[in-house]
Amino acid sequence: MHSPSHPSASPETNTDFLRRYARLMLRAARSEQPSKALPVVRRVHAARAVPVERVTELYHVRETLQLKHMFRTLAIELGYDSWDACKRDIERQPAEMLDRFRLDLGAFGDYEHIWFSDLPSAQTWQREHGGRVVTYGSQAVVMAT
Repeated sequence: MHSPSHPSASPETNTDFLRRYARLMLRAARSEQPSKALPVVRRVHAARAVPVERVTELYHVRETLQLKHMFRTLAIELGYDSWDACKRDIERQPAEMLDRFRLDLGAFGDYEHIWFSDLPSAQTWQREHGGRVVTYGSQAVVMAT
């Protein structure tokens, strides 16, 4: 089974990548364009990185968001309790663990993206057709070559 080469085969560490990604998230969250700001605001709210009741409330105060809120959001999305816990462990994890975020940045632009509503469906398709599976929240995508 052929697996696409990994776009993150650079010297950038997992922590460095997450720091860069968090800065991009913060910039998007503070954007005047709802189409850029809302996806990040929803993620911050889902991670409970800021103690507000409603997404709309967080959207209206998005200028107060800080980098620490983005770090907490990323840590929660990666299964950690805090950014400190994430920082202590993330370098021991394979770079592929961050592929969901690389996908957001267009790192897999050369590959066909085939989306699935869940991981088992993607894995079933991938076993038959090849490619590489990347989980994306509760969904999954197969990068076909």
